[in-house]
Amino acid sequence: MLRKFARISLWMVPILFVGVTAASQYGAAQMSGDKTSAAQQTVTGCLEKGLEPGGFFLIGANNQHWELYQNDKVSLADHVGQTVAVSGILPKRSAAQEEKSQPFEKKETGSRKHGDFEVSGLKVVSPTCSK
Repeated sequence: MLRKFARISLWMVPILFVGVTAASQYGAAQMSGDKTSAAQQTVTGCLEKGLEPGGFFLIGANNQHWELYQNDKVSLADHVGQTVAVSGILPKRSAAQEEKSQPFEKKETGSRKHGDFEVSGLKVVSPTCSK
């Protein structure tokens, strides 16, 4: 009986090891996927037409100025003057892109803190902006 148990144990240890390793790798892959989705953010505020041609910005919480970059699925122009919640990511922009928009941003932001935001979705919170 002891020999039979020893033989089974010899096979069970590698099988358990492979199973535990596979499960831990699956969990690690799931966790890294969560980091990607965590990059999605939502910003709420008053949507305004920017000084830059085709530009829009939003004044959010704590008087934060967000320069908005829209995609083909979201039309920001239809919602100027409304309080909106935009979802998206904080884009990584090149120095050349930042330099091009810098003169407009300085006029729009004044003393406000500034950030760039790439919009992937929009929801109207109120048809007007409270000032």
